[in-house]
Amino acid sequence: MICRLVGAAAIAVAVLSPIATQAQGVPGGVERGARDGDRAAGPVGAVVGGLVGGVVGGVEGVLGVDQRPRFHSYVVEQRRPSYQYREDVRVGAVLPEEGVTYYDVPPEYGAREYRYTVVNGRTVLVEPRTRRIVEIVE
Repeated sequence: MICRLVGAAAIAVAVLSPIATQAQGVPGGVERGARDGDRAAGPVGAVVGGLVGGVVGGVEGVLGVDQRPRFHSYVVEQRRPSYQYREDVRVGAVLPEEGVTYYDVPPEYGAREYRYTVVNGRTVLVEPRTRRIVEIVE
C-alpha cells in the first residue's frame, strides 16, 4: 500500500512539475497543483500537487523573476505616493480599508487579478478583495 502511494506521488510530481511552474504565487500554485494532481493521481496526487505547486508558485511569485525589475521601474516612473503603514510590510499583511490607493497592474505583466500600491516606499501587489499583500516587488 505504501509503495503504491509513493509511486502515485512520484507520478504526480513528474506530471505536475511543468504545470506548477505556470502558477502564479503560493495560493495559485497550491490551487492549481492540487486540482491537476487530483486529476492525474487522485487524492495523493492532490496533496503532492498542492505542495509542489505552492513551493514553485512561492519561488516564482505573482510576477515572474524577469518581470520584477521591469515592473518596479514602471512603478517608479509612475511616481505613485507612498502610504505610511505602521506595521511590518510583509507578504500576508492586510492593508487598511481607508487611505490606501490601489492601481491596476498593466496587462503585459499578467497579474490582472491583483492591484499594486506603494507602502513605506516599497511596491507591493495586493489581492483587492482582502487587501492582503501577496508580493513585495523590489
